[in-house]
Amino acid sequence: MKIAVFCPNLIGDTVMATPAIRALRRSFADAHLVGLIKPHVAPTLGGSPWFDELIHFDPRSSDPNVRTRAVVRQLRALRLDLAVLLPGSFRSALVAWLSGAQRRIGYGRGGRAFLLTDRLSTPVDAKGKRLPVPIVESYLDIVRRLDCRVDSLRTELFTTEADEAAADLAWSRLGLSRGAPVVTLNTGGAYGPAKSWPTEYFGILARRLALESGAKVLAVCGPSEREAAREIAAKADHPDVLSLADETLSIGLSKACVKRSTLLITTDSGPRHFAAAFNVPVLTLFGPTHIAWTRTYHPHAAHLFHPVPCGPCQRPTCPLGHHRCMRDLTPDRVFAAAKRFL
Repeated sequence: MKIAVFCPNLIGDTVMATPAIRALRRSFADAHLVGLIKPHVAPTLGGSPWFDELIHFDPRSSDPNVRTRAVVRQLRALRLDLAVLLPGSFRSALVAWLSGAQRRIGYGRGGRAFLLTDRLSTPVDAKGKRLPVPIVESYLDIVRRLDCRVDSLRTELFTTEADEAAADLAWSRLGLSRGAPVVTLNTGGAYGPAKSWPTEYFGILARRLALESGAKVLAVCGPSEREAAREIAAKADHPDVLSLADETLSIGLSKACVKRSTLLITTDSGPRHFAAAFNVPVLTLFGPTHIAWTRTYHPHAAHLFHPVPCGPCQRPTCPLGHHRCMRDLTPDRVFAAAKRFL
């Protein structure tokens, strides 16, 4: 049997899909499992044992080999028995239909129901508005429809030897010790600036952590957050507050750094889910996004938010311009919550 799994488009969503992918692999142990995933998201699943093959797919890429036409050809050549659609986009359903997969399962929203053979309904309230169901559960409901046995809601990630080597090198350059406590900070997020906590707040927090907790503090970052990570270290103005800004950055490096940290303090962005997957304590700062959507069932997680009349608005930028949901969440409050972990 040949099964294609259309993976989510975002890093955090991909981590939250791991319980469903794991259940598929265990329930179809003899199947040839193919993962369809964006090239920049693929390292999130690096080192995992679930897929026999990965196909990179990005319809907006400059590389014609990963755009729709080439990917459909690859899928048709596989003669798929089943396509499992974790994303809810129309495009993913269209590609699954064009692939010739005999069975295509996913949520029927967004006008794509006619392209699927097996359709799930999205839970809604009395007014027809989508209910905030944890994404982990939404993905699991798809594989449950295939009679997959779900052993756990726990998300799971792995690191490769290259990931660990990159982290060893960064740790050495920065003077960090594997045995000493390190608190990682993450300020990034592809969703939009509304999720961001002010860089100056991170700097204040980092300095207090260094002065009062005895831990080293490391600001992790992706390529687009280098400057923010540098600013955090500069504003903290303490030798024990460091950043990855001058390292060779990768998702694998971020995973390995979070994996070996004592605590992650983060916005509601992809690396937040690395902590849950590696069973690392995590303190997440929420603003515009609804906590219920991204519940991870992690026993060592705490969520902080400052309630405002206009939130959670689920908007990538603050529609009112004041960003109070994040600006009124003070460094003192975050430090007090972090102390309980440390």
